Amino acid sequence: MHEPAITPELVAKHNLTPDEYRKILEILGREPSYTELGIFSVMWSEHCSYKNTRPVLKTFPTKGEKILVGAGEENAGIIDVGDGVAIAFKIESHNHPSAVEPFQGAATGVGGIIRDIFTMGARPVAALNSLRFGELSNPEVRRLFSGVVGGIAHYGNCFGIPTVAGEVYFDKSYEGNPLVNAFALGVLRHDQITRGAAHGIGNPVFYVGPATGRDGLAGAAFASQDLTEESAEQQRGAVQVGDPFMEKLVCEACLELLATGCVAGMQDMGAAGLTCSTCETAARAGTGIEIELDKVPQRAPNMSSYEIMLSESQERMLIVVHKGREAEVKAVFDKWDLPWAEIGVVTDTGRMVVRHGGKVVVDVPAKKLADEAPVYQRESREAAYMAAVRAFRLDGIADTRDPMGDLGALLSNHTIASKNWVYGQYDHMVRDGSVVCPGSDAAVIRIKADSLPVTKAEYAAAKSGAADGFQPPAPLADKYVAFTVDCNGGYVYLDPYEGGKAAVTEACRNLACSGAIPVGSTDNLNFGNPHNPEIFWQLKESVRGLADGCRAFGAPVTGGNVSLYNQRGALGAIDPTPTVAVVGIIEKPEHITTQWFKDAGDAILLLGAPVDLADPLQGLGGSAYLKTRHGLKNGLPPRVDLGVAQTLHTTLLGLIREGVVKSAHDCSEGGLAVTLAESCFSQQVARESHRFLGATVDLSACAEGARLDALLFGETQNRVVVSVAAIDAGRVLKQAQAMGVPAVQIGTVGGESLILKTPAGQFSAPVAQLHDGWWNSIAQAMA
Repeated sequence: MHEPAITPELVAKHNLTPDEYRKILEILGREPSYTELGIFSVMWSEHCSYKNTRPVLKTFPTKGEKILVGAGEENAGIIDVGDGVAIAFKIESHNHPSAVEPFQGAATGVGGIIRDIFTMGARPVAALNSLRFGELSNPEVRRLFSGVVGGIAHYGNCFGIPTVAGEVYFDKSYEGNPLVNAFALGVLRHDQITRGAAHGIGNPVFYVGPATGRDGLAGAAFASQDLTEESAEQQRGAVQVGDPFMEKLVCEACLELLATGCVAGMQDMGAAGLTCSTCETAARAGTGIEIELDKVPQRAPNMSSYEIMLSESQERMLIVVHKGREAEVKAVFDKWDLPWAEIGVVTDTGRMVVRHGGKVVVDVPAKKLADEAPVYQRESREAAYMAAVRAFRLDGIADTRDPMGDLGALLSNHTIASKNWVYGQYDHMVRDGSVVCPGSDAAVIRIKADSLPVTKAEYAAAKSGAADGFQPPAPLADKYVAFTVDCNGGYVYLDPYEGGKAAVTEACRNLACSGAIPVGSTDNLNFGNPHNPEIFWQLKESVRGLADGCRAFGAPVTGGNVSLYNQRGALGAIDPTPTVAVVGIIEKPEHITTQWFKDAGDAILLLGAPVDLADPLQGLGGSAYLKTRHGLKNGLPPRVDLGVAQTLHTTLLGLIREGVVKSAHDCSEGGLAVTLAESCFSQQVARESHRFLGATVDLSACAEGARLDALLFGETQNRVVVSVAAIDAGRVLKQAQAMGVPAVQIGTVGGESLILKTPAGQFSAPVAQLHDGWWNSIAQAMA
């Protein structure tokens, strides 16, 4: 097979700098082959090596007493949830592939994150996603949106994993570069944790899954460069094609194989495909690995070494097997009707050696390739636009004169409106573990005994057909896990540090409103080109905010993903979007709380200050109200006091555990009025059947001196609306105030309208009317 000569132009085409190429020459002591050049290109890409962000990522809190597998150790983090049970979870991006081929880009993003879970030995039981698009008035955005949602639905529904939560934002900054961040969570016992390491000299290495093709070629490198019209067209081949039914078979086969005790190490072939799985498993174990490409199943004729090593064809796994147990492994693969091949062996050389056609085509030190990519300290500089942001004031912006008209416009805003058009395409009930489905502040799932992978003892007993002497595991009490994902990219753009804090705080507030205590987090850092000092400043500052928030709420980072170069030509960079997913535990099922009002006559309480009067913008900076009604994305966003937030969350959780809170809903985009409206109509009792329960709210004595638009639509942080039985209202107010949380009764549940009494007069609208715009807005835009 003819390979091109290594020239400076070819090196540059592989996104390697002259200095990086010189380092490769030092490592090898010779010129690399074409295949080796490709291997270094993908392994030293930002997507695989984090060469531009590693110093920043080290500032995250990553330690905790419940962490069993921490950030950077393996494919996903794992946290103890008690009784010998653990959860594995992670979030990752598939942004560039989704921009080029939205359906397959999003579908394979789901497939990739699911593999990250079961390669740890965990059974995947739930998924969520965080999506960003341009405005739906643009036909191209509608095409991308439809394709992405369709791809997520296709893969998740076919695999059989419930997609139970998520978020979708719409903003012009994402017009040329949508964001598709996929999260998955799985469950396992502590002794079932599997490592992606090539242990055991002489152990055979197996490939399992469909044959390798030319799809997904060098996808990791594609994800680590600016997206342009030219690169998008050239890299359509870098978008993988997924088969969720095949992945289901691979998952079940791998979990069964782990129960046999045959496995010494396991790794999925994700970014960088066979390259990443071989060199990383060897590097983690401090061993070497040697593989033979002629033995790798191939679905295209005459594939080159370069193509086989860099292909990112989906649903493939690399498994290191204890020597002598090959027959058991083959039997499991054959049972599940899966293609497999024994392609290599673990060595003691510390090198990754690849043979093809009887020749050595790759011979590279595994650890230097996997762990010693160059690391850069990028220049950072505060963005020039920040001067105008800090100077912005509300002078000249008239206060609202039509609060109900403004409320209707906000509820119809596609970012705030119901996402039923999205989640209606997802199966969120499969596996029968979903407790709180899409539509409340956080999703809640139940971990049942049958959610867990089969144990070695159970497998052995079932295999032998003899129960003599077999002691089944002790009955497992159901556990309840809540999770949510959050980030207001507009906030982060206007103040990266405060925006980062706000993302974590809102996620943890959503958990508190659901009755959950945070136990860990995973983040997806979506930014533009890191070589731009202003963009790198956004990244550093937002990570500082995320890190402070995670420390404050006891939610250490267990892993995640960095996605840079999210920009497209004249459209520029996306708003900085450090998405964070936080997972929490609910101790008892009776503590599970939802956001909608429950009974007529209940008292409505506001926990937290109605308006932050110390903020010159009174919570309107960066607000959905300013953007929706005045076309402005400007002003410093509302401040986040982490101490105040901690106190609020602790107080709310205490009240929930006492059994006095009937509903809890956090105030975020759209402010207090949107929160109240959603509490009136967001319960869906059956498909297309909604429960409307109005409210009479008196804000006339709240926040004297505040603007009316700030009182109703300002986004002052650390506020929650709760409903309690009228008889409990006084006690709840006293307890909250004793804890240092501002609290006031603002209304009563009941009626068919939302009535707002304000210092400027009384305003009202039928709940059904408000609901119509909120529920149908996205569907109407997509019609």
